[in-house]
Amino acid sequence: MLDRILGSGSTRRVTLGGITALAAYVAGAGLTACSQFLIARIVGAETFGVYSYVLAWVTVLAYFSALGFDIALLRFVSAYLASQAWGLLRGVIRYSERRVAITGSLITIVGMIAVTIPNTRISHELKDTFLAGFILVPVWALLWIRSSIVRAFGGVLSAVVPDRMVRDGTLICIILLLSWGMKRDLNASLVMLATFSGTTIALILATLAARHLHPREIDRVTLSYDIPAWRKTILPLMAITATESMLNRCGVLVLGWVGLTKEAGIYALIFSISFLVALPRTAANTLLAPMISDLFVRKQHHALQILTARLALWTLCGAALSALALSVIADHFLAWFGHGYEAGVPALHILLLGQVLAASCGSQLSIMTMTGCERSAALLLLLSAIFNVLLSAVLVSQLGLVGAALSTTITLVIWNIAMAAFIWRHMKLLPSPVFMLQFILRTKGLPA
Repeated sequence: MLDRILGSGSTRRVTLGGITALAAYVAGAGLTACSQFLIARIVGAETFGVYSYVLAWVTVLAYFSALGFDIALLRFVSAYLASQAWGLLRGVIRYSERRVAITGSLITIVGMIAVTIPNTRISHELKDTFLAGFILVPVWALLWIRSSIVRAFGGVLSAVVPDRMVRDGTLICIILLLSWGMKRDLNASLVMLATFSGTTIALILATLAARHLHPREIDRVTLSYDIPAWRKTILPLMAITATESMLNRCGVLVLGWVGLTKEAGIYALIFSISFLVALPRTAANTLLAPMISDLFVRKQHHALQILTARLALWTLCGAALSALALSVIADHFLAWFGHGYEAGVPALHILLLGQVLAASCGSQLSIMTMTGCERSAALLLLLSAIFNVLLSAVLVSQLGLVGAALSTTITLVIWNIAMAAFIWRHMKLLPSPVFMLQFILRTKGLPA
């Protein structure tokens, strides 16, 4: 049916155009998971906890530093290329890169000052790791910006490979060289410096790709700026990306904040394992998001309903099967990482259940961001993140790891229910497998 509406050629172009990025994304996600698993096994739960806690802060701050341009540039650069608005194209690139570099540098300076102020609560290892981590913030943000520019210029692999593969691939190589080759004992600050090194190499490659692919017409044009339009777009996008990052890392942040850094490391590991269940949904979003936007703009409501419901059915099946497999091997898998990690088994089961429940609701955040509801999506996400922080603070003090997992799962369910209510009220869409069941029953003449 989608082929008839979009045209077989259009569907084929969308599909084939996304396959390359999808394959690189999945490979990169695998490398990211492998790097975290490798570090967790080599350094132990205590050191991995310090590293994970600092990395969670660094990731959230890097998303804030990106100012939403990591997503907005895909829209602006593509639009200016299509209209040959070379001055605006050069202007938005210059404006975004400078603002991101300034914001990231300010965060780095303020962060370094904050951790060097005498504080009896922070250990020497945690302080050194924070100092190494803060210098990563602007580099990581600029990497996302350059990757978005390259992707908008048409370099799919050149955009995805540095961020998704080179960064973590280099990290793995450095860790193996230091640990197994040079027989060095790794502490959290050294691992963070290795992360910085991998990100810097990735940024260099993304920068070279951007210079190679940029249209020569922008080299000698006068810069033009449309700052009000850019700011209007980036604010909700920044809120979405930064808040979603905080939502995903809330358990680590709260556990580390109350001084349970070992538990923060265990939670970071089991969350990474549980997030493997979300890969089918994330991959499907990457591939089909342009089709969702296209159908919405062309007012093909029924086709959009079928597409989103079918997508939810596929991702639910993938999530359920992978969650079941991970639940069966959870005890042996966590024991493989070393002493202490087995304490995360109950929390892992809770997180896996939460990911399956989220998959059953479909790709609701993508639907909202692809159909012009960015501000509402940002508001719902922000409220969910605040609720998660407050609930985590209560449950972690009572239940530790299990409390963090319960808070994440409860928040995930409430957030998805809120998005489902919004989408149904404003678009009359039901992006869940329930619609596909009703559709199948109706086509067979059975009561739905």
